[in-house]
Amino acid sequence: MMNLNKNMTSIRAFLLLLTSLYLTACKDSFLDVKPSTAIVSPKTLNDFQQMLDYPRINQTSALSFLASDEYSIPEEKDWLTQSNLERNVYIWSDNRYGGQTSIEDFNYAYEGIFYANSVIDGMENLKQTAADRKKYNHILGQAYFARAFACFDLVKNFAAPYDAVSARQELGIALKRSPNIDAVVERSSIQENYDQILSDLNRAISLLDVPITADRNRANKPSAYALAARIYLSMRNYELAEKYADSCLAMYDKLIDYNTVSLTAATPFALDNEESMLYSTVGRNYSLVLYASTQNMSINTELYNLYTDNDLRKSIFFLKNAASGLVKTKRGYSGSSRFPYSGLATDETYLIKAECAARRNDLQTCKDYLFKLLSKRYKTGTFAMDNFSTQDEALKKVLTERRKELVWRAGLRWDDIRRLNKEGANISLSRSLGNETYIIEPGSPRFTFPIPTNESIFYTINK
Repeated sequence: MMNLNKNMTSIRAFLLLLTSLYLTACKDSFLDVKPSTAIVSPKTLNDFQQMLDYPRINQTSALSFLASDEYSIPEEKDWLTQSNLERNVYIWSDNRYGGQTSIEDFNYAYEGIFYANSVIDGMENLKQTAADRKKYNHILGQAYFARAFACFDLVKNFAAPYDAVSARQELGIALKRSPNIDAVVERSSIQENYDQILSDLNRAISLLDVPITADRNRANKPSAYALAARIYLSMRNYELAEKYADSCLAMYDKLIDYNTVSLTAATPFALDNEESMLYSTVGRNYSLVLYASTQNMSINTELYNLYTDNDLRKSIFFLKNAASGLVKTKRGYSGSSRFPYSGLATDETYLIKAECAARRNDLQTCKDYLFKLLSKRYKTGTFAMDNFSTQDEALKKVLTERRKELVWRAGLRWDDIRRLNKEGANISLSRSLGNETYIIEPGSPRFTFPIPTNESIFYTINK
């Protein structure tokens, strides 16, 4: 069993300030609250581990789910039943928050960073012994991982897509490196953001233990390599993305044979399924991103039609209503949770490897990794690898499979659109509601979510 809900009383005892956070959550953001960190101090390795088991660690933003093209709301009347924020993000409005000044998707990440910083800061004064050094390093590695994970979630949502040419000039997010909530921190450049994220992640890799345990909420070395591969892919540094994907798969490369998975179960996968290296979900329960929620929401028809009848993902991922034609997502790698999976899994790492191989024109390696994955996604004996013979054909195949395999995962589709448009893919999105059509063009600033207005004291005036 996972430790996500273990010893919650103990965790709150260590950080009584959490009470202040919750009591003020209705009117203040996490960063606005100024509790005293001197009330109670964790004193043992188990104390620090319990802090890192707090559920807010590793939770991610749902905004990119709301904005992506994986689903649609066919009827305007159903769109009107959603919150102001959900409606505005769905149509990519310039006023996406609808006057809401505190955005949980932004606050949650900083709350996770606060816990990570508290562990990093507190463990500096904790005496080590030879007997507990391995455990000490693994817990500290989890803290550095958690800070990197949260910072990356912030920068890929609230900063422009990474571009090596402009990253030193464009502003990103504020980097909080201390648990001192009173400290006002200016925004760093996007390059400084990524430098800090990768520095933390490399520190985590050097400290973390290798085994993937039943505690899927806890980072491990393979998941840290997988996160590095994801980040470098987002940065369009395909050489390093492939290097870290290789390091991950050399340690852990298990795949699920979907022929062994129920085609009819509403919950096809266990929470600790063997592809999941690190479990996390989105933090905010917007009705549009929850499993089988909004009545007349449907998976994008173009996406659904990419699956052939022999592709087991068509039945395992989705449920189609024969009468209405609407397609709903089933629960995914989050097990019985209704929240979408935003963790790190081996299937994504296989696809990163395949894409990077295609980008350096190694078509055979691309085919090999696609075959390893896709042969476990089709009915036994029905899969045949496409015989692509050019780099363009290979990339098209890999990117199509990313869209099919990583559906409803961590906002990966939204991040893919942002980076692929930097590659010249020229992907625009459109929605139709009633008599109105809404379009977001490639390169639009609306592909970046604005920083909530009540966080202005933590940023430079020059936005």
